[in-house]
Amino acid sequence: MLIAGPDTRVVELRVHGVQGTTPQTLVDAVAAVDVAGDGLGRIVRPADRLRRPAPGPVLQTEGRPVPRVVEGYLWGGMTSGGVAKATWALLFPFSIANVAHWMLPPVPERNLPAHLLGLGLRSLLRVFALLLTALLVAQVSVVTLDLLAAQCLRPGASCLTSIPTEVRLFPWFRTFLGLLPVVVLISVMRRISHVDWRIERREIAEAEDEERQPASGLPGAHVATDPDTPALRSLHVVMALSVASLIALGGPLKQLTASGSMGVAITVAWVVALVFIGLSMLGVLLLDDPTGGAPHRGGRWLRASLGRQPRRVLMVLSALLVLTTLALQEQLPERVLGADVTVQFVALLMAFVAVLFALLLVPAALLARKTWASLPRELRPWAGGWFAAPVLAIAGLLGGGFGAGVALPVRKALGGGLLLPDGYAYITLLWGVAGALALLTTFAVASFTGAVRWRAFRKGKVWAREASLLHSGRMRDLRAATRAWWWARWERNHGHHMILIIAAVLVVGAVLATLLRVRNVTPPQWTAPFSAFGVFVLGLLAVSLLRAVYLAARQPESGRRLGIIADIAQFWPREAHPIVPPCYALKVVPELVSRVQDHLRDPGTRVVLCGHSQGSLLVAVAAARLLEDLPAHDRERIGLVTAGSQLQWAYPRAFPAVVPHASLARLAGGLDGRWRALCRGTDPLGGAVMTWRRQVFDGMLLGVGYRADGSEGALAPALRGPTGALVLGGDHWLPDPQRGPFPGRRWRSGVSAHSDYTSDPEWDRAVAIAAGLLDVEAPEAPPLPFARKPETRSRDALGGS
Repeated sequence: MLIAGPDTRVVELRVHGVQGTTPQTLVDAVAAVDVAGDGLGRIVRPADRLRRPAPGPVLQTEGRPVPRVVEGYLWGGMTSGGVAKATWALLFPFSIANVAHWMLPPVPERNLPAHLLGLGLRSLLRVFALLLTALLVAQVSVVTLDLLAAQCLRPGASCLTSIPTEVRLFPWFRTFLGLLPVVVLISVMRRISHVDWRIERREIAEAEDEERQPASGLPGAHVATDPDTPALRSLHVVMALSVASLIALGGPLKQLTASGSMGVAITVAWVVALVFIGLSMLGVLLLDDPTGGAPHRGGRWLRASLGRQPRRVLMVLSALLVLTTLALQEQLPERVLGADVTVQFVALLMAFVAVLFALLLVPAALLARKTWASLPRELRPWAGGWFAAPVLAIAGLLGGGFGAGVALPVRKALGGGLLLPDGYAYITLLWGVAGALALLTTFAVASFTGAVRWRAFRKGKVWAREASLLHSGRMRDLRAATRAWWWARWERNHGHHMILIIAAVLVVGAVLATLLRVRNVTPPQWTAPFSAFGVFVLGLLAVSLLRAVYLAARQPESGRRLGIIADIAQFWPREAHPIVPPCYALKVVPELVSRVQDHLRDPGTRVVLCGHSQGSLLVAVAAARLLEDLPAHDRERIGLVTAGSQLQWAYPRAFPAVVPHASLARLAGGLDGRWRALCRGTDPLGGAVMTWRRQVFDGMLLGVGYRADGSEGALAPALRGPTGALVLGGDHWLPDPQRGPFPGRRWRSGVSAHSDYTSDPEWDRAVAIAAGLLDVEAPEAPPLPFARKPETRSRDALGGS
């Protein structure tokens, strides 16, 4: 531990979690002012009455008080706020498919079968993502080309009667009106895929351009930009334009018929559309993973063929194909049957790819099992490393559901007896069966959970023995804490099970609907209630989403709530699907690293990165980059504090290749005891980070975890801090409700759960330890004085009289 000198100061750099926050809340001040950043990535400090940056409260250490500067990095503006960012929620199925790539199991070194399986899985993911784009375009074409242009605007239709017949008969009017929304949608998707965050520091941008792939084994080492993204983007745009043309020309199985030269032109355009679709699928199938790319590999020929100029030529030809299709369709027929056939054909292809992906994922997970076989069960990946398959299934089924959910309200709004494609009857049946199963499953899970909880409390079983240690002598607080511990533990242990149940329910409905459609069996009469319920579920899904987008654009608070979806999905770079919002981690992490390096230029400064919830992942990756880049004498001046973190129970288990348990152990060893994790048993979203297999024995909290020397093993019994917290290894277990109130400190009553970790007095102590100014194994300090005496009346273990 470095010895503090007279010029020592601590910079506490805080990073918030999902939903964003205000600058004042982040730095615990009445007012805050920007001191750096570009507006999207804002670095703020507390401000005085003249709006000048002010220092934070001093840190009390064993020897003397040390000056502290509190800074906060705000990144919420990258995921929420404004109409443009609100509409990103409409791309949620695309984002889920992209996240599934990062959930793949790790590929063991020098294992050829695992390497080939990894290549195949990544290729199938890109193909599935391409088909998801095609499905969206096909479903929009159902609404615009079939419902609106062909049926509603045909001469003599009792729909939109305010439009005169002369306008309806005007050449190319209906075709243009039907294709225009599709082309606008494709343009918007292309525009979104081009959006990227500008990194504030020039030298950081140059370092990012080098595409260095660190081999350190630290968290987030593979979170980097994908050089194949421009090629994938172009292939998706070509695919979307070609599908729109193919639908207008009759569909994938049968083209429109015409006589003479017109028939020849339609045939040529139809064949060209199929060729472009085939080239797009072949391109995404062959593009290799960027982390394995090398100049001598055969993939360089594919990348050369998809360079900037070839991509531009391909997209121009696709746009000309759409214009040619428009010219060939002087008058639309009464029904655009190609839309229905295309939706069903794409859906069947997606189902085939998803099943093949799930089958190949089984041996890939088994081959990767040796990387986590020695870990305890609570640290192993979810579903044995197979979790990407149900997530991909949810992405595909949500993509199909969103399209059908929009078509149903549009048909009802237009009126006039419009007909939806036959395939939509099976989609409504799918979601009706899934909705009914979801209700039954919810009732069963709620009943079982309630019965287990009632039986446990009736028998007096203590679910949270740690809470008894934290709230000794405060029986009223113990009762509230015990119940909150039970629910929080249930959510952490079974949250992924709920995702698996949702995927299973949707797949069961999809299998039933697919079997009926493949055999061309008309849904029996007894399925009518399910279909009606499916219409309600799809309509509710679409209306709720559109309403959320509308409110997000009009009300900032709603925008931040909607940002929860984007905050989780947008951490991951564009890999499987290029048409997703930009990855904010590629901007936040380099700018955090740069800010820390700026502070470390002062030899008396020590920097502690503090992250809450999702911010804990950002600061962990930033700390890993700093350990790679900084010299040894500077590495000793950085520390890490995480609060309400998912770095043990969620990220290593959902993303075992990117944030594996071994990478966290390496990070803990590199920080040499300067990584402190604040956790509450009442927090359903955050949990322990540095310890596991905890148990209470003879009034002591024991466990296994990371040691200061970087090894793993049994830890000494937990020490009690001066404010009642139990410190086991690197984890600081906070009493919730808080003890106190303490004179001169902010206090929060009630159960805080996942919020307001900085209000606990243990926060300052954790920052001091992370800064190397305090020894966690020092003799127990005298407790802080209470503003009120703790309750000491005798009660039972659960707080009863």
